[in-house]
Amino acid sequence: MFMLATLPLCPESPKYILINQDKEVAAQKALTWLRGTIEVHDEMDEMRSEYETMKLVPRVTLYEMWHNPMLFQPLCIAVMMMLSQQLSGINAVIYFSTEIFQSAGLSSQTALYATLATGSINVAMTFVSLVLVERLGRRTLHLTGLGGMMALTVGLAFCLALSDSVIWLSYLSIICVIGFVVMFATGPGSIPWFLVTELFGQGARPLATSIAVTVNWCANFLVGLVFLPLKNMMEGYVFLIFSSFLAIFWIFTYKRVPETKNKSPEELAAIFREKIYHVL
Repeated sequence: MFMLATLPLCPESPKYILINQDKEVAAQKALTWLRGTIEVHDEMDEMRSEYETMKLVPRVTLYEMWHNPMLFQPLCIAVMMMLSQQLSGINAVIYFSTEIFQSAGLSSQTALYATLATGSINVAMTFVSLVLVERLGRRTLHLTGLGGMMALTVGLAFCLALSDSVIWLSYLSIICVIGFVVMFATGPGSIPWFLVTELFGQGARPLATSIAVTVNWCANFLVGLVFLPLKNMMEGYVFLIFSSFLAIFWIFTYKRVPETKNKSPEELAAIFREKIYHVL
C-alpha cells in the first residue's frame, strides 16, 4: 500500500525517457530530481553515448545465446550462480526458521525472538557485503560464503538430530542459523546479481538477465515446495542435502567463475575466448 501511494510521485527512469522515448528535456528534469542538483550534464552525455553504442550492437537472440560458446559459457555461470543462491537452503531457513528453532527444542517465544534476530542480522550484513564486494572481489566473497554455509549446514543438521539427547545443542543451532545467514549475506546473497550484469555486454545483457531471474525464482519456488515434505521424512538431516549442493557450487565457482571486479565485458569475453581455444 505504501508503494502504491508513493510510486506515482517518483519520476520515470531518465535513461528510459532518453533512450526509449527520446525526450531529452524530460530526461534531464527527472535526472535533476533524482540527483538533487542541476549539474547532470556529464551524466546526460554518458547516457547519450550509451544510446549511440546500443544502436550499433545487435540484439542477441535466444538461439544465439544457446549456440554461441562465447555467450553460452557466461550464461551457464550466471545460471549456476542463481542456483547457488536459492539451493543453498537460505529460503528454507528464512521461511521456516521458527519451526527449525522449535524442532531444536526452543519454546515458541524463544523461537520467535531467534527468528527476529536472524532477519535483523540478514539486513545488517547486506550493507556490510556492499562494502566488502568492492574490496575483496566477487569470486572471493562467493567462495567464502558458500564454504561457510556448507560447514554450518552440516553443523545445523547434527544439532537438530541430536538436540533431544543433548539440550545445549538447541542453542548451538541458533548460532548455526545466524552464522548461516551471515555467510549468505556476505556472498551468495548479492554476488550473483553483480555477476549477471558484469558477464554480458549490452546486446546480450537483457536476455541473460531474464533467463537468470527466471531460474532464480523457479529454484526459490522449488525449495519452498519440497522443503517441508523432505524435513518430515529426514528431520534435521534434510540440511545435508543443502550441504551437498553447496559443495558442488563451491567447486564450480572455484574452477569456472572468473573474477569480474574491475573487468569490462570485453576483458571477460577475452577470458572465455581463451578457455574455448584451450578446449578446442
